[in-house]
Amino acid sequence: MTQISFFSRVLDLVAPRACPACERRLGITEEPLCAACNIALPRTMHHLQPFDNELACLFWGRIPIEKCAAFFLYKPNSPSSCLIYKLKYFDRPDIGEQLGQLVATEYAAENFFDGITALLPVPLTRRRIIQRGYNQSLEIARGISAVTGLPIVTKAIRRKSFIESQTQKDLWQRTKNVENAFELRTNAKLNNHHVLLIDDVITTGATLTAVGKELMKVPDIKISILSLCFASDK
Repeated sequence: MTQISFFSRVLDLVAPRACPACERRLGITEEPLCAACNIALPRTMHHLQPFDNELACLFWGRIPIEKCAAFFLYKPNSPSSCLIYKLKYFDRPDIGEQLGQLVATEYAAENFFDGITALLPVPLTRRRIIQRGYNQSLEIARGISAVTGLPIVTKAIRRKSFIESQTQKDLWQRTKNVENAFELRTNAKLNNHHVLLIDDVITTGATLTAVGKELMKVPDIKISILSLCFASDK
């Protein structure tokens, strides 16, 4: 234990880590956020009422869901929005994996993952992955899997079209933008599975609704949703 601590301290001196939210240097025991940013993160606490919360309401009447939660609220020009911005546009896949571990650790303590059998990150097109270098939802799923041991499914759903950014679009525009954008693969073996869809940001729920409609073609499937953040308009 002492040896691990010694090498950790040496590594921290050679390559000091910074909090991705505020850029302050992280302490040896701090990860992925500094203590101040971790405490200030606007957690939704959706996992305490995963069947009935403001995020779950978005999907009522659109797709059947078992559980639904977002880890924190997205607020423009805030440390929480900075996390998402760096994850998506600044080549920081590590933020996704580390936050995935953080949310999984907190939610597992409240049995949120009970009954779930697989993690399914929202897919990107090959073109988008080449541009970005990674799928941020897959990085989040990797962090969750590391804590829960749940397998990650990556080939059941294909994103078959390159759509415009959902930013600045209203609910109708977002829905049309992702309409028919996803396709269930014929070799998807998800019968009798309870799948947890993983995404980075939910605004109107249009993207996850489109994915969910494809998954509903699978016999006896159950669908739940987990996102890093929810961009609520309240």
